[in-house]
Amino acid sequence: MNKKKDNVILIGMPGAGKSTVGVVLAKKLGYAFVDSDLLIQAEEGKLLHEIIEERGTEGFWETEERVNLSVDADRTVIATGGSAVYGGRAMEHFRQIGTVVYLKLSCEAVSHRLGDLSERGVTLRDGQDLQGLYAERVPLYDKYADITIDCEHLSIRETVEKIAQLLL
Repeated sequence: MNKKKDNVILIGMPGAGKSTVGVVLAKKLGYAFVDSDLLIQAEEGKLLHEIIEERGTEGFWETEERVNLSVDADRTVIATGGSAVYGGRAMEHFRQIGTVVYLKLSCEAVSHRLGDLSERGVTLRDGQDLQGLYAERVPLYDKYADITIDCEHLSIRETVEKIAQLLL
């Protein structure tokens, strides 16, 4: 990776497997692992859905961007929240410090994996459903991704192997 720092930043829809793939990928690469959702919860002292309820969707995105901008890591796999791509400055920061990998899934696969969106801390605009959210976010994932991995029919291990091959 010809970047200032050797980090791998995982982006994608909720349920795409960013955290799970991230832990396994970090072990394979000998890297540290950071889950930005956990950083947000630790910094705010609240669960994601509590922050969303308290501050609203846009307020959560501001918090998420502030926390993501503060990430200073090296040789780390960073799993972001699905809404990280709404923070343009933070996404440019991530592109400066590593390789951004988009874990791509179909809307149907995301729906199957997710269950109750509100309990996952998924940010939805008023009246927005999963299909609308998916249509809104996919162009942003495509915009920021250095590498896109179609995870539709891949196991966790296959996804990790594919990412590792493309990084080396």
